[in-house]
Amino acid sequence: MRSGRLAAVVAAAVATTGLASACGAPAGVAGVSTMPPVPRTEEPPSASPDGAASPSPSGALGGDGAHMRSVVPPTGPEPVRLPPPKVSAFTYAFPVKGCRVSYARQLLVLPKTTIWAGKGCTFVSPTDGVVREVNVQNRWLPSTDRGQDREGRFVTVVGEDGVLYLGGHLDSIEPGVRPGAKVKAGQPLGRLGNTGNARDTASNLYFAISWPVAPEHWWIRRGMVEPWDYLDAWYNGNRTLSPKKAVFALRKRVGKLPACDRLCASKPPVTKKPSTGDKRHEPDESPPVVTPG
Repeated sequence: MRSGRLAAVVAAAVATTGLASACGAPAGVAGVSTMPPVPRTEEPPSASPDGAASPSPSGALGGDGAHMRSVVPPTGPEPVRLPPPKVSAFTYAFPVKGCRVSYARQLLVLPKTTIWAGKGCTFVSPTDGVVREVNVQNRWLPSTDRGQDREGRFVTVVGEDGVLYLGGHLDSIEPGVRPGAKVKAGQPLGRLGNTGNARDTASNLYFAISWPVAPEHWWIRRGMVEPWDYLDAWYNGNRTLSPKKAVFALRKRVGKLPACDRLCASKPPVTKKPSTGDKRHEPDESPPVVTPG
């Protein structure tokens, strides 16, 4: 009898407690709790057989940020830097030494490039070879604009690869640089300037690649093969990329002495007409036409 009464009292207390809890909870949608979530601890992500983190039932990768940040890559030796592969038997040097440079990597009018650098920067031989032409005089005149004079002071070198290299618009030429002199890659040949038809520009090097021809075929020496791929390679450390194959493939296709087809004509000499009001007036002398030396 006593045990039955005790059980009834306990049941009433439980019912009262549940009612109080239900009345004290915030209102919400039936079946959805409005109480704040209870914090829980994430387990580290389990690894799949291939070593990748396994996704959770929702499809996302398991694991918290702290665990992911704790992953440290294994230590090891520094990577070994390998030199660029040797792709020819010849060694080359970027033709401007000791100065910051810039140059266009596109065809403008002629297949050559203008390497912009400060006045007095050093023009060096692009490869081992023999000096072919040296022009120590700035013969260009705006009144005639002769094609063979447009590079001003210049030096050409026939490399051991058989290719002709021209550096023009030079301010000066190094002592001892003369036709027939042997030179090495990187040897100074002259100093950058703005001679020739570059007199109204900043200092630069006119740089061209072709094949050897006689001086009267000047339009060939001023550039036949686009040089910037080779300049990029030499500047970036690949010193064996050679233009030889491209140069002689082009020569085979167009012939050794193709006709000039761009920037070929010079201006005719200008003479002053005598005054019609003075019969004693003699015609003035025409400006001198300088012939190549």
